Amino acid sequence: MAPHPATQAIIDLSAGACGGIACVLSGQPFDTAKVKMQTFPGLYRGFVHCFASVYKRVGLRGLYQGTTPALIANIAENAVLFMSYGFCQNVVRFVSGLDRCTELSDVQKACSGSVASVFSSLSLCPTELVKCRLQAMHEMEASGKIASGQKSTVWSVVKNVLRTNGPLGFYQGLTTTIVREVPGYFCFFGGYELSRSMFAQHMGRDKEHIGVVPLMFSGGFGGACLWLVVYPIDCVKSRIQVLSLAGKQEGFLKTLMGILRNEGVAPLYSGLTPTMIRTFPANGALFLAYEVSRKIMMQQFEH
Repeated sequence: MAPHPATQAIIDLSAGACGGIACVLSGQPFDTAKVKMQTFPGLYRGFVHCFASVYKRVGLRGLYQGTTPALIANIAENAVLFMSYGFCQNVVRFVSGLDRCTELSDVQKACSGSVASVFSSLSLCPTELVKCRLQAMHEMEASGKIASGQKSTVWSVVKNVLRTNGPLGFYQGLTTTIVREVPGYFCFFGGYELSRSMFAQHMGRDKEHIGVVPLMFSGGFGGACLWLVVYPIDCVKSRIQVLSLAGKQEGFLKTLMGILRNEGVAPLYSGLTPTMIRTFPANGALFLAYEVSRKIMMQQFEH
């Protein structure tokens, strides 16, 4: 018997939060390299050079800069995302005239994830802004875009945003975040479910019992599909959120056209290597933590 809808929502929310924690702890250094390379593509020769120079300058701590807002961002995003994902699946069932317990197709699940991402964007955008600014603070000072010697703590960044732009300042880059998330999460959930279906078919089992490694690979594959599709949009978002620290930043289209006109296409893909390397451990850990914790909680409530 399916749990009560409110109970189901709490289970999905909690499982999503567990997934978010696992995702950050396993992928944060790669994310830091990604943001630095997206925002200042001319400063680093490549992914290894970026890693080495940050490590040499401030040690391992530098690669985990922005971990606190990243944890808050990922816990909030994945909790809201997976709770909305469960809700959107029920909406798809209702629209399709299916029973509440009916298993959806991979494409229907991908559509549910895509709609759910609109809700998660609202919780993600403010924390993502703080995280990106913390990660690129050194480069902003080095390039003379802001005065050097600024404190780079979560609280100092929050105070700066509130002082200069007020509460709405946290939503700089919201349009770009939604433009990134909607197609991205269609590919994310679509890739994940498709990969799980392929493994299940090959192994002659159902999707719930394919084992840890195929499950983690499917999560990584979903993440890889997401990033290959939305990476240029993410690059524009990082620029808007980081460079708005130096003053008023243009919107999505103007920033995109400016990059294409002044720098060409290549900078839109700067930092793709650490992102693709990060996606397998980070999203593998995300889905493993989500599926395992969800299964445990479902068993508790089914008795």
